[in-house]
Amino acid sequence: MASVCFYFQVHQPIRLRHYTVFDSGDEYFDDFKNSSICKKVANKCYLPANRLILELIRRFEGRFKVAYSLTGTILEQLQLYAPEVMSTFDALAETGCVEFLGETYYHSLSFLYSHDEFLAQVHKHSEMINSLFGQKPRIFRNTELIYNNELAHVIESTGEFDAILSEGADHILGYRSPNFVYRPQGCEKLKLLLKNYSLSDDIAFRFSNRGWSEWPLTAEKFARWINNVNGNGNVVNLFMDYETFGEHQWADTGIFDFMRHLPEQVLKHPDNDFKTPSELVAAYEPVGTVDVHHLISWADTERDLSAWLGNAMQSNAIHELYRLERNIKNSGDKNILADWRRLQTSDHFYYMCTKYFADGDVHKYFNPYGSPYDSYINFMNVLDNLHSRCSPVSADAAVCSVSQPGENPPDLEAQITG
Repeated sequence: MASVCFYFQVHQPIRLRHYTVFDSGDEYFDDFKNSSICKKVANKCYLPANRLILELIRRFEGRFKVAYSLTGTILEQLQLYAPEVMSTFDALAETGCVEFLGETYYHSLSFLYSHDEFLAQVHKHSEMINSLFGQKPRIFRNTELIYNNELAHVIESTGEFDAILSEGADHILGYRSPNFVYRPQGCEKLKLLLKNYSLSDDIAFRFSNRGWSEWPLTAEKFARWINNVNGNGNVVNLFMDYETFGEHQWADTGIFDFMRHLPEQVLKHPDNDFKTPSELVAAYEPVGTVDVHHLISWADTERDLSAWLGNAMQSNAIHELYRLERNIKNSGDKNILADWRRLQTSDHFYYMCTKYFADGDVHKYFNPYGSPYDSYINFMNVLDNLHSRCSPVSADAAVCSVSQPGENPPDLEAQITG
C-alpha cells in the first residue's frame, strides 16, 4: 500500500513599510504592498489551485484528498484583500476531503524563544481554523517544519494533537525511509510524519528545470515513482509551498496540467490511495522512533535554521524582539501585542539572510528589500519604536543599536548549526 499525502503550506507575511529613524508613528505595515502581493498570488496560485483541487475531489468522488496549513497572517489578508479565495477554501472544507493543520498563528520562531508565546499562538491558530472551517486541528506542523525532540514533547503535552510533521532529512533517518509512520523519541502517543523531500522537491523545485535529467516530469512518470514505494513503505508525504502552483512554477510550465492528471495515474495502481495526515495516523502504526536532538527544518540543503538565524543581524533582531515580551504583555495594549506578534513572522528574519544573496534567488523571492542589511535596519527601526510604546526608554532596556548586533546563546547556536 502506498498512501499519498499532499500537504500545502499557505502563507504570506504582513510586510513592513519603509520605516526610518525619523518616523514616529505606529503604522508599521505596508497595506498597499501586502494587498498587491496577496491579490497577485491569489490570481496566479490560490484561486486556480483551489478550483483545481475542488474539481479533482469531485471527479474522483472523494478518493483524492489533501491537507493545508494556512497561517493566521495569510487568512487575515485573504479576508481583507481576496475574499473570493476564502470562498473556495470554504468549498474545499465542505467536501470532507480536506484537512486543516495546526501551527503558530504568526508563522513564527516562538518555540525557540518563548514556550508561553508559542503555545498562545498555537491555541489562537486552532481557534481561528475551527471558527472558519469547523475543524479543530489534530495534526501539528511547526513553522518551516522546524523540529526536534523537545518540540514533539511540548506538542504531546497539550493533548490536542495526534501527530506532528517534520522533514525526512537523511542525517536523522540514516538508512531508514521517510515512507513510514514513526514516533518521536520519548513520546508515548504522538506520531511523526516525515516529508519525502526527494519526491516533494521534484514537483516544487525541479519541475520546470530543463537541465534536470528527468525533465519533463509527467504525471505518468511521477506515479511510477510512487508505485515503487509499494513493498518498501506505507506513505508518500508530499509537503510543499502552495505557491508551487502558478507562482514558483508558472502556469505555462504545465504544473496545473501535471496536477490535473496525477490522481488518475496514481489511482491506476490498485494498492495506491490518497489520505489526509489524520487518516495516515489512523491507518498505520509507527515502525520505530526518530531521535532528533538538533533543530532541523525543510530549508535549503542544510535542513537547519541558518536561513533565519545564521548571521549576527538575524540573531540580534530576534533576541531583541523576544526581550520585549514581558513589557509588551504587561502593557495590556492589544494593538501593541498584535504589532509585536506580527513582527515575529519568520519572513522578517529570512529577508536578512546573507547565505546566497550574492548569487541566488531563493532568498530574494517576495523580498521587498534591496539587501539583507536594509531589511535589518528597517526592522530594528520599527522595533525601537515599538519598544518606546510599551515602556519608558532606559539605558539598560533600550533596543540594541543596529550597528552592534549580538550573538546567539551557546545552547541555541549548537542546535541552529546542528
